[in-house]
Amino acid sequence: MLTIDLARLELPPGSRVLDLGCGEGRHTRATRLLRGVHAVALDLGESEVTTTRASLLTMDDDPDAICNSSPDAGEWLVVRGDTYHLPFADASFDCVMASEILEHLHRDEAALAEIDRIIKPGGYLAVSVPRYWPEAICWALSTEYPNQPGGHVRIYSHEQIAGMIAERGFEIYAGHYAHGLHSPYWWLKCLFGLNEEPNAIVSLYHRMLVWEMFDKPLVLRALGAVLDPLAGKSEVFYARKPAAA
Repeated sequence: MLTIDLARLELPPGSRVLDLGCGEGRHTRATRLLRGVHAVALDLGESEVTTTRASLLTMDDDPDAICNSSPDAGEWLVVRGDTYHLPFADASFDCVMASEILEHLHRDEAALAEIDRIIKPGGYLAVSVPRYWPEAICWALSTEYPNQPGGHVRIYSHEQIAGMIAERGFEIYAGHYAHGLHSPYWWLKCLFGLNEEPNAIVSLYHRMLVWEMFDKPLVLRALGAVLDPLAGKSEVFYARKPAAA
């Protein structure tokens, strides 16, 4: 399930895109359905990099895969790397996607500076972070939630994250909320204990989310469309770096 909507980014054939903090590679896999878009997936975690590479190989090679790569998809590369010291030349990407990573970083401003460095003039940035009030409820319900290893170190307000993006010179041109069905799940998890064995309520809700993810039933798609702007777990920003004078 994607947080960033690639249709809101201008990615013509030949574009080079970085999926920063790729996790298991969901956004990188989405680029494999676009004509001629070259993708690089980067994460610090070895297991994340291994999983992403395996899933991309499956998309390319397995004719029975649920979602195959487009026959005219571009090239891809998966690497381990540090967000604070990205192993790429200046102005080497047409677009950077940073989905749900800034809230994990103690030096978020340094990470944004590196992102800015590698985006070409006229290039695009897509950033998503947990939305303020659904995230604040999680923090209020559970002391474990913000103290998990590798967990969230801050809650961003809309104005704060928008200001950080604008301070780097990017022009925000679109935005939306995502994963409205997911907020209640995390509230239930925090209420009943993040590290506890899931009870019946949490287990049933999780089964519903899996159903939503894989089968995309109309009723849940409609409910999600209603809940996204009201209680979306994530807030997404789309911005463009000014072209060189």
